[in-house]
Amino acid sequence: MNPKTTIKGRGAQINVPNRFFELSHEIRDDFLEFCRKEGEVSDKNKTHYLEVFPKTIVNKLTSPDVGMLYSMNPYQGCEHGCVYCYARNSHEFWGYSAGLDFERRILVKKDAPELLEALLQKKSWQAHPIVMSGNTDCYQPAENEFEITRKCLSVFLKYKHPVAIITKNALILRDLDILKALAKDNLIGVNVSITTLSEDTRRILEPRTATTKRRLDTVRELSNSGIPVNVMLAPIIPSINSHEILHLAKLASDHGASSIAHTIVRLNGAIGSLFTDWIKKTMPDRAEKVLHQIESCHGGHLNDSRYGARMHGEGQIAKQIHDLVRLAKRKYFKDKGMPKLNTELYKQYKNGQLELF
Repeated sequence: MNPKTTIKGRGAQINVPNRFFELSHEIRDDFLEFCRKEGEVSDKNKTHYLEVFPKTIVNKLTSPDVGMLYSMNPYQGCEHGCVYCYARNSHEFWGYSAGLDFERRILVKKDAPELLEALLQKKSWQAHPIVMSGNTDCYQPAENEFEITRKCLSVFLKYKHPVAIITKNALILRDLDILKALAKDNLIGVNVSITTLSEDTRRILEPRTATTKRRLDTVRELSNSGIPVNVMLAPIIPSINSHEILHLAKLASDHGASSIAHTIVRLNGAIGSLFTDWIKKTMPDRAEKVLHQIESCHGGHLNDSRYGARMHGEGQIAKQIHDLVRLAKRKYFKDKGMPKLNTELYKQYKNGQLELF
């Protein structure tokens, strides 16, 4: 990778046009030349937090591929900057680009705890596990400032309602007190995403995430605190991290994880062009090989929206990946697994424990 040709600390290296807009914005060479001559910076590469005011915070999911029924996201956009992230496409619905805008225009839902409590107080609501970070990471850097995730976890604890978390940030350990309290009643499950053991790869693939060592230490501390942890080996990208599956699985098991899961990378919507631009700039020596291998997992295309195939792929390379994961589970996670979350307590606490009398 040539650091002079890449934007430091960002995954995406460009802003792709928003598919919903007729007009697009581009930085022209003559503007860049003007900035050079004037000694000005053409792009300050700053993150901006923008407050938004949604009417609801919990989303019902209908996809058969995602393994969850309800999710909530305190933030839209994610400063972690994972270049492969499927959530990038959703930023276009807010009027932004799935590229750099996704990492630098973070939408903040400060009223998420109040919206969540209003939902849990509804007579019609029945307890189902709600997944925090179904789209964007609830422990991304913005959480350091706003603490929305911590406030939402307090609401879940108040109502004894089951919640699951997906993250790749060690910041989750800040809330260990609440997580331990939830775990006492089997109300919490954590999914920690660990993509690669190579720090050189992590820095360019997911630049503002916690290091792999910190994530493994997080798995150990959560597990030692009685909080069940599933490690997500996701996504598996052929010829980038596919050779690390067994080693990643062993380390996950050694650090106390209860299980592992995986997906194969898919580059839907704007992500295909973003990833192609990124890999040609960061890994030019293997760019075509990686792109062709991803295509071989998805019927000859980078994009794959087919239910049942888009997350797990098809073809010989996908089969090899699945076989390695099955072997890893059999070798390192035999007779282990994540517990089913408790949905029985919520009814008693829904109306201030009135149901008890």
